[in-house]
Amino acid sequence: MPDYELLELALFAAMPRRDVKPLAKALIARFGSFAEVIAADPKRLLEVDDVGEAVVNQLKIVEAAARRLAKGQVIGRPALSSWSALLDYCMAAMARSPTEEFRVLFLDRKNVLVADEVQARGTVDHAPVYPREIVKRALEHGASAIILVHNHPSGDPTPSRADIDMTREIAAAAKALRIAVHDHLVIGRNGHASFKSLGLL
Repeated sequence: MPDYELLELALFAAMPRRDVKPLAKALIARFGSFAEVIAADPKRLLEVDDVGEAVVNQLKIVEAAARRLAKGQVIGRPALSSWSALLDYCMAAMARSPTEEFRVLFLDRKNVLVADEVQARGTVDHAPVYPREIVKRALEHGASAIILVHNHPSGDPTPSRADIDMTREIAAAAKALRIAVHDHLVIGRNGHASFKSLGLL
């Protein structure tokens, strides 16, 4: 099913008994894809002709449902053996955010994901991160390991020098308390980067 047809189905709930194909095509043309439309900022959506609060609300319901579904595929499951589902969840949650956010996935002794928390939200290119707070939360969750995740709103997931230095600080603080850092994922619209795969961790 093409993106515009899937979007038509979502729009029909907000605009019954109307031909929503032109609006669906206009939204796809403006934002690029179904995923980009449902993740778009409400203010930007309202700039499109024929988009009102009912349409925005419907699209945000679809976005929330998609995130909830993706999260359901990873919470309470072994993170390392369901890696693709974990990446899908991180992409759904963070790839299209206009500002940088830093989250931590907390794992128990069997590497089951027990919690997912956003530790910091920031600007378009920075989110303040405090290693001590991350390790403290890991202890409060009884976590044996963590996976660090943050996004690059620019779309390019290449780790920066600051990303590398900050990861090493967190890993050193965690190691002192026998908490493993399995990976640090950088999420961008154009894909992701893994510190472990790149030999940076």
